[in-house]
Amino acid sequence: MLNINLVCVGKIKENYLKEAMAEYAKRLSKYCHLEITELADQKLPSKLYNSIILEIKEKESCKIEKAIKTDSYVIALDLKGTEMSSEAFSKKIEQISVTGKSSITFIIGGTLGMTEKLLKTANETICFSQMTFPHQLIRVFLLEQIFRAFKISKNETYHW
Repeated sequence: MLNINLVCVGKIKENYLKEAMAEYAKRLSKYCHLEITELADQKLPSKLYNSIILEIKEKESCKIEKAIKTDSYVIALDLKGTEMSSEAFSKKIEQISVTGKSSITFIIGGTLGMTEKLLKTANETICFSQMTFPHQLIRVFLLEQIFRAFKISKNETYHW
C-alpha cells in the first residue's frame, strides 16, 4: 500500500477543519497509509523585514527537511508550482507508485512559504490556485484531491 505523508507547518486549531481532515483520512485508509506531521510554526513579529522573513523561512524549511522520509517522492505545494487537473494529479500519483516509490511526501510550508533551497530539493512543485488560501484549508483541499485521485485511478464514482 502506498504511503502518503503530509508534512505541514502549523497546527490546525479549528474543529471543523480537524473534522474534515479526519473524514478524508478515514476515506483514504482504503487506498493508502496516511501520515500527517504538523511542525511548529515560527511566531511572526508585528513588522516583517526581509531579513526576518528569510530567517523564519529558513527555520521552518529546516524542520520540514528533517521530517521528510528517506526515499520518498517529494511534492511541494508552492504558488510557482505547476497547476494540474484532478485527472492529471491522479495520473501523477499513479505514475509515482508504479515507478517503485512506496512513499509520497507532500510539503506545505508556513505563512511565509519555504526556502528556494527546499523547493529545489523537491521532485516537483504543484500549485492549487493563484489565489491565496489559509494553509490549514489547503490541507483539506489536498486530502480531498488525493482521495479524488485514488477514486479516478480506480475508475470509481465520486469525481463525476
